Amino acid sequence: MQKIIITGGLGHIGSYLIEKLLANKKNLHLVIIDNLQSQRFPSLFNLKTRNNRISFYDMDLTSETISKVVKKAVLLIHLAAITDAEKSVGKEKIYMNNNLKCTEEVIRHSKKYKVPLIFPSSTSVYGKMENDELLFEDNQKVLFPQSPYAQIKLREENYIKKKLRTSKFLIIRLGTIIGKSTGMRFHTAVNKFCYQAAMNKKITVWKSAYNQVRPYATLSDFYKLIVFFLKEKNYLNNQTYNLVTKNLTVKDVIEIIKIKKKVNIKFINSKIMNQLSYRVSNSKLLQIGFKSNDSIKKEIFDTLKLFNFKNLKR
Repeated sequence: MQKIIITGGLGHIGSYLIEKLLANKKNLHLVIIDNLQSQRFPSLFNLKTRNNRISFYDMDLTSETISKVVKKAVLLIHLAAITDAEKSVGKEKIYMNNNLKCTEEVIRHSKKYKVPLIFPSSTSVYGKMENDELLFEDNQKVLFPQSPYAQIKLREENYIKKKLRTSKFLIIRLGTIIGKSTGMRFHTAVNKFCYQAAMNKKITVWKSAYNQVRPYATLSDFYKLIVFFLKEKNYLNNQTYNLVTKNLTVKDVIEIIKIKKKVNIKFINSKIMNQLSYRVSNSKLLQIGFKSNDSIKKEIFDTLKLFNFKNLKR
């Protein structure tokens, strides 16, 4: 039975990943570690295990118990983090103490017990595109993180590369996540837009960002990628990959929502207003045989269906 550790496993990505692995894979022992800071208890409810086993630990990654949990695992997927990029402004120390400290602990145990590590980073570490050029993983000249959250992600990446040189790891830079899950939140762009549209509220868009390009990734593509690396273990080779289902403008996203809902837009300002478009390439993943589902429209429609309300317009 393969033992897989998932830290922060009750969140938006983790809850989806756990349900899909339990439903579609056999002979797994999934170990979830989450300190329940975000109170997402429903992610633990009614999990169907089939021929699998599941364990849950309500604890911080600094707990002394971690050593016993990580030992003999075949993979460690490190999702635990405070994830709201916009709210990270002015809270650099809080994000640093939590996110970087957690990653340092995970790396220490990954190295000690020789457990391969998958670290989901973010395409928000980019931020510069000239002449509509695509941004690639190995071009250091295009790394311009514009929020404390993204700056810390980049610092975590560098720390992993430094400390796990002789160990196996992968860094996956995720586009903004799209898709429904039990543990999802609604502070990221697409989820927020879907909620606002469902509630007949105005969709709040950062001023001047309407036609800017951003990379997006679906939960189904992230799950598919994890399965790919479980099968193709030779590619756990200390590389950095972009996971991008599609590059879209905010306008593109809202046009998809408009297929199902009538929407109104309100432009707002943000402390981390990114004045730059950036289009991110996923060619490195394609070269090793990974294929995207390209299911963004379906994922948006499924998210809208979560809110089956008939509110009167205000």
